[in-house]
Amino acid sequence: MTKFGTIFKHEGKKALLCGSGELGKEVAIELQRLGIEVIALDKYENAPAMQVAHKSYVLSMLDGEKLREIIAKEAPDYIIPEVEAIATSTLVELEKEGYNVIPTARATFLTMNREGIRKLAAEELGLKTSPYRFASTKEEYINAVTEIGIPCVVKPIMSSSGHGQSVVKCKDDIEKSWAMAQEGGRAGAGKVIVEGFVDFDYEITLLTVRHKDGTSFLEPIGHWQKDGDYQESWQPQPMSTPALEKAHDIAKKITDALGGRGIFGVEMFIKGDDVIFSEVSPRPHDTGMVTMISQDLSEFSLHVRAILGLPIPNIAFHGPSASKAVVVRGNSENVSFENLDKVLSIPDTQIRIFGKPNVQDHRRMAVLLARGKDIEEAKEKVNQMYNSLKIEI
Repeated sequence: MTKFGTIFKHEGKKALLCGSGELGKEVAIELQRLGIEVIALDKYENAPAMQVAHKSYVLSMLDGEKLREIIAKEAPDYIIPEVEAIATSTLVELEKEGYNVIPTARATFLTMNREGIRKLAAEELGLKTSPYRFASTKEEYINAVTEIGIPCVVKPIMSSSGHGQSVVKCKDDIEKSWAMAQEGGRAGAGKVIVEGFVDFDYEITLLTVRHKDGTSFLEPIGHWQKDGDYQESWQPQPMSTPALEKAHDIAKKITDALGGRGIFGVEMFIKGDDVIFSEVSPRPHDTGMVTMISQDLSEFSLHVRAILGLPIPNIAFHGPSASKAVVVRGNSENVSFENLDKVLSIPDTQIRIFGKPNVQDHRRMAVLLARGKDIEEAKEKVNQMYNSLKIEI
């Protein structure tokens, strides 16, 4: 029998979020709905999850000593990484000492670094991936581009949301892509991965939940990106039965290898009935924000249920849905969203404004959500909403 005590009391449960962005905010809300105390960590004050958490701390989560100090002080029942840039070696040590790292410290360690997860997928599990090379120096990078061939994709081995990612389309791009990768890494300059360009029809995120009763798959999510950062997603992405079965098989293999409980965002390229593994995140995925309107239990609710050892007997899908990221460009400490009455005048629509305190250059600040009779109508609705939304900086 699962039992949660009263919050702030000795018997109460406590969760510590390592990362407090918009995804962490939704996780914090779902934890609180079940009476869990939430402590939010991030590198800046007033991050979205901090605004709804019971307590918060500002630190670089690459600072293992400071991270350990806070965890020792708070003694959380669950440590929930929500970003890639964390002192994963410290999490491995803490797990050995008895702390519960979600889904596991090993999963966090491997997926923080594209080298670790790619070697697990391609070399240990034998999953089909794009051709790839790793490079620690500029000379190695140039050699890798020569071996892989142009066009190719260049990414820092530690980054997220497209930071530092670019496509080498011609020889003139080689220098620029190296510089972008060095500037965009979450842990600073360093090793990169050079991937062969994959010919695909579309790409998906297959949200996969490992819970107390087994593994559940959500409807596949289609999405498109710009500069490696998600712009729109929709659910369900139409797929052939053979392709969907292969996607389920790949997702099961990679998540079983990582272990633990929680939701995983498994990204794959689809070409006809062929499926190619791309990446996996052991946490809610930005493209999965569409689940806040598409189904009764969002990816965040499912993540929390799985973490807490609660059953997931079914996932009710409400119908074709779409999401659109609102990326604000400019520099401001005061961003305003206007014309919301018109934005939300369309039936079956929602908006989530993240509450990020500022924007520098460009930043994802909100997401638009809609359901429709089919995917095209849902996409049309979020684009109508986007065109109606006024942003003042």
